[in-house]
Amino acid sequence: MTSQKANLLCPNLKLYRKGKVREVYDFDDKLLIVATDNVSAFDVVLPRLLPGKGKMLNKISNFWFEFSKNEIKNHVITTDVSKYPAACGEYAQILTDRSVLVWRTEMIELEAIVRGYITGSGFKDYKKTGKICGIELPEGLVESAKLEEPIFTPSTKAHEGHDVNVPMEMLYQKLGEKVVREVKEKALMLYKKASEYALERGIIIADTKFEFGILNGEVILIDEILTPDSSRFWPADDYEPGRSQRSYDKQIIRDYLETLDWDKTYPGPELPDDVLNKTIQKYEEVYQKLIK
Repeated sequence: MTSQKANLLCPNLKLYRKGKVREVYDFDDKLLIVATDNVSAFDVVLPRLLPGKGKMLNKISNFWFEFSKNEIKNHVITTDVSKYPAACGEYAQILTDRSVLVWRTEMIELEAIVRGYITGSGFKDYKKTGKICGIELPEGLVESAKLEEPIFTPSTKAHEGHDVNVPMEMLYQKLGEKVVREVKEKALMLYKKASEYALERGIIIADTKFEFGILNGEVILIDEILTPDSSRFWPADDYEPGRSQRSYDKQIIRDYLETLDWDKTYPGPELPDDVLNKTIQKYEEVYQKLIK
């Protein structure tokens, strides 16, 4: 058995792609996406696992796919392991709650990032230029301020390394204006609907990213959506513009790593138990607030 197979959750299945935190298996016109307990920060997979992370994020993402299915089709076929291809049977225990069987699509090669608040790299860009990804914003905005309207700030989809922000005109040339405009419209619609729902339950979705694919000529929602790994979640009862916010996402891990003398290259440092425990507690809290 190769070292790669030895490190897979389902080594006897046909691997389509192994990502930083998920494994994808090939079933012809279908794919099986399996969420691992790997932890990635600054584009580096860290040595220690976060037990329960994959199941928690998978359940949150699948909730949102169900939540939004009347507004836009998605790639989900089933999350019922008993309905997976027969070859998955030997891994039924592993796959339960941490996997989803989906239709294979033609991926639209962009990250559909939507920002409703000014924070992170967007705030850094704004302080330098008055813009985020070329979008002119009002003067005098403070850190974590809510934007008058959410903005669409796409980046190129990178399988390795950092995604890169790109102007809309370049995306029009690469992907076609009709497709890009449809992605923008659907991403903004999804963000608004989800952020309103989350706010009613005490969570601010500051920003998030979506991915889309084309199936039978139609733009549909794919990948993972609106999890603490793909979004920036803040507790609404602690929100205060003008400062950084407490967070439900991986910020606990990032903040810890920033205190270390680490150059953000592989291999990463081992996370201590307390950082891992605090992170999974935050994921659990998001799940309870959104879904329970």
